Amino acid sequence: MSMAKRTDPQSPAPHAADSHDLIRVHGARVNNLKDVSIEIPKRRLTVFTGVSGSGKSSLVFGTIAAESQRLINETYSAFVQGFMPTLARPEVDVLDGLTTVITVDQQRLGADPRSTVGTATDANAMLRILFSRMGKPHIGSPQAFSFNVASVQASGAFKVDRGADRTRTVKRTFTRTGGMCTRCEGRGTVSDIDLTQLYDDSKSLAEGAFTIPSWKSDSFWTVRVYAESGLLDPDKPIREFTKKEMQDFLYREPTKVKVEGVNLTYEGLIPKIQKSFLSKDKEALQPHIREFVERAVTFTTCPDCDGSRLSAEARSSKIAKLSIADACAMQISDLAEWVRGLDDPSVAPLLAALQRTLDSFVEIGLGYLSLDRPSGTLSGGEAQRVKMIRHLGSSLTDVTYVFDEPTIGLHPHDIQRMNDLLLRLRDKGNTVLVVEHKPQTIAIADHVVDLGPGAGTAGGTVCFEGTVEGLRAGDTITGRHLDDRAAVKETVRKPTGALEVRGASAHNLQGIDVDIPLGVLTVVTGVAGSGKSSLVHGSIPAGAEVVSVDQGAIRGSRRSNPATYTGLLDPIRKAFAKANGVKPALFSPNSEGACPTCNGAGVIYTDLAMMAGVATPCEECEGRRFQASVLDYRFGGRDISEVLAMSVTEAEEFFGAGEARTPAAHRILERLADVGLGYLSLGQPLTTLSGGERQRLKLATHMADKGGVYVLDEPTTGLHLADVEQLLGLLDRLVDSGKSVIVVEHHQAVMAHADWIIDLGPGAGHDGGRIVFEGTPADLVAARSTLTGEHLAAYVGS
Repeated sequence: MSMAKRTDPQSPAPHAADSHDLIRVHGARVNNLKDVSIEIPKRRLTVFTGVSGSGKSSLVFGTIAAESQRLINETYSAFVQGFMPTLARPEVDVLDGLTTVITVDQQRLGADPRSTVGTATDANAMLRILFSRMGKPHIGSPQAFSFNVASVQASGAFKVDRGADRTRTVKRTFTRTGGMCTRCEGRGTVSDIDLTQLYDDSKSLAEGAFTIPSWKSDSFWTVRVYAESGLLDPDKPIREFTKKEMQDFLYREPTKVKVEGVNLTYEGLIPKIQKSFLSKDKEALQPHIREFVERAVTFTTCPDCDGSRLSAEARSSKIAKLSIADACAMQISDLAEWVRGLDDPSVAPLLAALQRTLDSFVEIGLGYLSLDRPSGTLSGGEAQRVKMIRHLGSSLTDVTYVFDEPTIGLHPHDIQRMNDLLLRLRDKGNTVLVVEHKPQTIAIADHVVDLGPGAGTAGGTVCFEGTVEGLRAGDTITGRHLDDRAAVKETVRKPTGALEVRGASAHNLQGIDVDIPLGVLTVVTGVAGSGKSSLVHGSIPAGAEVVSVDQGAIRGSRRSNPATYTGLLDPIRKAFAKANGVKPALFSPNSEGACPTCNGAGVIYTDLAMMAGVATPCEECEGRRFQASVLDYRFGGRDISEVLAMSVTEAEEFFGAGEARTPAAHRILERLADVGLGYLSLGQPLTTLSGGERQRLKLATHMADKGGVYVLDEPTTGLHLADVEQLLGLLDRLVDSGKSVIVVEHHQAVMAHADWIIDLGPGAGHDGGRIVFEGTPADLVAARSTLTGEHLAAYVGS
């Protein structure tokens, strides 16, 4: 029924069911939202804008999406809810007119070494079934083609109790055919440990042969268990060990030994190193330990499976001359063509479903990936688009789709394609909510909600609600900057040297040679999948003192915050301790100063099984996280909990002058303010930060590093148009201080501001991997010889 008919006086009155055309939010107070009340039209595209930290994600994800998910979870039985994530009701007075929400966020796909693009989507599962049905020779079920399933054979006997002292012995054999390569256990790479990095074989154990960090002290139990186990001669140089002694030293299974009357476990050096260092996430290790692991361990492609992760049997079964390993290694756009050429009525539904999934990859601009690409190597934008794939062909309508910056990692050329997808989802009768900064996507909105006016405590209010034209005419920060255009630099800096890259062939790079200039701001650009990251992260020569700042997640619990992550808390604790004549450990909520009731968490968590756990402020410390006696100690008139509650901007002023002057703390705070994080509070949990905030926090931390070359991966991610100018000023300051800055970026303002541009392309995947332009931004605009050149010329209006 059309709206015209519905209002016609001759037609019957509108049906009550058609009156729910709005999602109503009243009194939202999640995070920094200040009693926000808005009405969002259903079956329309609504874009949420505002500076970083203004409350966009709190409103869209923390309020609307969270409540919808909670209500859906409540429809399941208590038993099923026990297996689902528990969600608390958001702090909001009224949420009316909600529909089922499908969230497509920027959370990276798991970096598990066994996870690939194929396993993260349904594509790999469908290929395995296809090969188990059509592959010649037939080798087994779909498990026989899975690199995560090992082949197993077992036999044995067990007793069955028949009652009244009667038992019967039953024999059973069990076999399972898996596709895992036995050499690398399905990982595709094998690790080799360089023994020369573990010990000096010219010395004996008693002389301190170990060169492993923290293993050099004689009193250390780990070292003593080798020297005093009785299995090895502690006074004999390691190079003189017999074959048996060497076997015991390096590979012996765990064995109980007695050292000075104490029972200890002796284990060979190699398995001990693997357990204590190699089984942990490398990024979570302390810097000196990480450096040791990078020195001592080399990862090489598995020689048995050639990196395919699959056993020889799994690779021997073929369809149309291709094995499953060949299919997974193909570019997805080529694989889609290969599947289109298969015709077998017995598996027709499977072929159709696989075809749809692969075509979705191509349609969304990810046709350049391959199914065997490790999922941990995808960028935030690529991961988000992989998650979108399962929704593209969905028959569901009247659903609310929530996107977090879907244009992230997209070249201006690709943004139009993403816009078309968003509009297609809307036109199927869905409500589409998008958190976005890019003017090209804001322009297609039916409705705009602008939050602000500032960030953190200065944000959390609705500054504007209405059409894009209304936003342009309005006097909000977003409206004023919507048509901002950066001019191409008139004069560019002269390079002081060059990083020579020769014959780069990582991933899709076609053996390219390029000199990346030093001492200037270099921007590497090109369409998504053209090889930018492969060039910058995979081909820069070793030993170039590179500091790489990407968007990967920061490891940390809800106890971690900007103060602990940046090392800011150390000088603050020392300043408090010195001023009050006590130990620094008292001023840590994770150490001696912690409130004993909540253990320094500030809240008491109560687990309610399948219901949302309840977090109540600790009554003892009232959420301050410290013992009452610690709060009696003051520095500059403030206690430690008041300092942690400050924003970066307040703290910078506080520690910059007067009696609280602390130069070490002030330097770190200056760097945080420089990267646009002045609104963050020092004690805000890291788990609440967005991807862009995490990257800028890393940048602030690395700005003190000694490296001369900074590599930044899309630093404009999550940045409002008004903040991009501040970022450009920061990049200029870095270059002027003698650093070389290489930026992988799609934002035209950053391209226009560059001293040198390296443009890769012309397309993605095997259509890219070549350098299509090198030179200044002005030359790129004048030539208009590449896609980037055309878009940059249109942007600067020349």
